Amino acid sequence: MADYNFDLEEIRQYVGDLSQIAGAKRYKLQEGRAKGVEAVDIKTGAGLTYTILLDRGLDISWTDYKGKPFSYISNTGVASPEYFEDTGFKSLRNFTGGLITTCGLTYYGRTEEGELGLHGRINNTPAEEIAVNTNLNADRPNITVSGKVREAEFFGEYLVMSREIKSYLGENKIIIKSVIKNKGFEEQPLMFLYHVNYGYPLVQEGTELIAPINNVIPSTSIAEEGLDNHRFAEAPQAGYDEQVFYLDLATDQDGIVTVALINEDLNYGIYEKFAKNQFPRFIQWKQMGKGTYVMGLEPGTNYFEGKPMEKEMGRLQTIKPGENRIFELEIGVLDGKEQINNIKNKIKIK
Repeated sequence: MADYNFDLEEIRQYVGDLSQIAGAKRYKLQEGRAKGVEAVDIKTGAGLTYTILLDRGLDISWTDYKGKPFSYISNTGVASPEYFEDTGFKSLRNFTGGLITTCGLTYYGRTEEGELGLHGRINNTPAEEIAVNTNLNADRPNITVSGKVREAEFFGEYLVMSREIKSYLGENKIIIKSVIKNKGFEEQPLMFLYHVNYGYPLVQEGTELIAPINNVIPSTSIAEEGLDNHRFAEAPQAGYDEQVFYLDLATDQDGIVTVALINEDLNYGIYEKFAKNQFPRFIQWKQMGKGTYVMGLEPGTNYFEGKPMEKEMGRLQTIKPGENRIFELEIGVLDGKEQINNIKNKIKIK
């Protein structure tokens, strides 16, 4: 929520250009492995700022609220897709993390052979038909970034993801809508996940996941050891082995799932909202290592077991020729005890 009434006509009396308060800034990164990557900084005018990487599948990297970051950036930093290695764990050399790493479109997750990268190709593919618009004449003035990302192979799949990322001026939320279309003539496997990564200072010892959990399945024996404390962050630890949990979540009467990550000491948090019929699976990734300190809350079509296992278990989805599939996610900031208590009351913890 803004600290002032975001009335455009009133604000115009105080500024020469709206960019003083809110807007979009498009530019190109110039150094290191990020050199050449195009980006757009978004400032909503209510304290929320974030960066969209146009050459990395329209994913979101840096985010902060009133100067407090809440996305995790890995030691790879932002890197150009030219450095992408799509083989097993080598793909992690380009895993920025960021607020969102999109996984898919035809695979993600573990594979015994290690022949495929963990997160798919789409997050290392530059977008096309990009548009950056500040819509001041809309009923709710907003900033919208849109584009298309193509995943295609000769003799193979031809899928196109059309993505729109929108924020309303004076509000502290991000709305991401991805529409995937099969433009080929053969049915294709479809695996899609928003790999959402939260970090310090939002994530510290005691930060808590609030979610309407029906059931939790630890994905490994190591995760099973941490099951009782899976909802809470711990202090950074050397040599920490990641823990991954598969959560079955309850919906509200409209089929919507709401989860939140809360830091009570800072009176600060975030929430995610999504439709369970779009995202039947939900993954919690808990990595409490020194320097690899991140909590992932990840709605997806599948668990992280890889395409062969998902197919064997009957969970692999497909997309028919000409079919469109829609995937929407809302991420918002929680500022202060009132907003935190309101979201806690809304989420029925089981």
